[in-house]
Amino acid sequence: MKKNKKSVLKDHVKHIDIKEINSTRIIDAMRDMSFTSRDTAIAADILNMMIKDKECTVFLTLAGSTSAAGCMQVYVDMVKNNMIDAIVATGASIVDMDFFEALGYKHYKGTPYADDKELRGLYIDRIYDTYIDEEELQHCDATINKIANSLEPRPYSSREFIREMGKWLVKNSKKKDSLVQACYEHNVPVFCPAFSDSSAGFGLVKHQWDNPKKHVSIDSVKDFLELTKIKMAAKTSGLFMIGGGVPKNFVQDTVICAEVLGKDVPMHKYAVQITVADARDGACSSSTLKEAASWGKVDTVYEKMVYAEATSVLPLIASYVYHKGDWKKRKKYAWTKMLDK
Repeated sequence: MKKNKKSVLKDHVKHIDIKEINSTRIIDAMRDMSFTSRDTAIAADILNMMIKDKECTVFLTLAGSTSAAGCMQVYVDMVKNNMIDAIVATGASIVDMDFFEALGYKHYKGTPYADDKELRGLYIDRIYDTYIDEEELQHCDATINKIANSLEPRPYSSREFIREMGKWLVKNSKKKDSLVQACYEHNVPVFCPAFSDSSAGFGLVKHQWDNPKKHVSIDSVKDFLELTKIKMAAKTSGLFMIGGGVPKNFVQDTVICAEVLGKDVPMHKYAVQITVADARDGACSSSTLKEAASWGKVDTVYEKMVYAEATSVLPLIASYVYHKGDWKKRKKYAWTKMLDK
């Protein structure tokens, strides 16, 4: 029987709500276990140390597809409850997953054993066991083009452009909780150093194609400078990293960049990375945290690698820190205000 798109895209992915589920007892129990359980509990403790440290700016880095897989609300709640001060992410996490849902679209439950040629015929894209409607994704591309057309033609950091996306969502969003909109409203800067590797890229290419002489462009060097300005202004810093890759390396490199600019800044004091990559190929998606210490990027007193698929442990860690409640006493850094001056 031949399938149609409606019959395939019927059960959408639901995002977990850490406010409704209190993982404190399970994290406390895991602290006295072994293997990944104990690592997860230690990671939760280190993240909570970042929150409790009154001088610590907390960076969240996102790589991979947890945003599409049910964790987007986790990140939104962390921003809304002053647990995150800046974000460095892949373009897909911010545009194809979050901004896409803010337009009223969904990600759907699928299977990794699907006939991908059949999916292509239906214009359905697959992320392992999750589906996206390609026609809806192309509307996301077109919306980015629309936003770019409304802006003054000049180079923008990805942070500046994403802020304009958040501003646009205030009046146009069809979803209550969007990470892009929450970051705009709470002055949390979002950086995508590889911004064009996403729906944003297609939309901006169309914008530049239609406006060859005067157009919006993305200045990734300005991204690096702005992110480094935050590191230089912060007295200390902590990294909560989901996956690895460019976002992880980009935020770690701010320490070295500050040195190049003649500024003596401390290494990132705290660091947690959740990843399924390993070090046997010499990479671990941009080095282990201990290896990063040799470059002067990350201190090794409060660091923990958690080798797990992030959707399985991230909600536990974030829920634990949320319900501990130390975020209620944190200073609100609002780094966007400094960068916009």
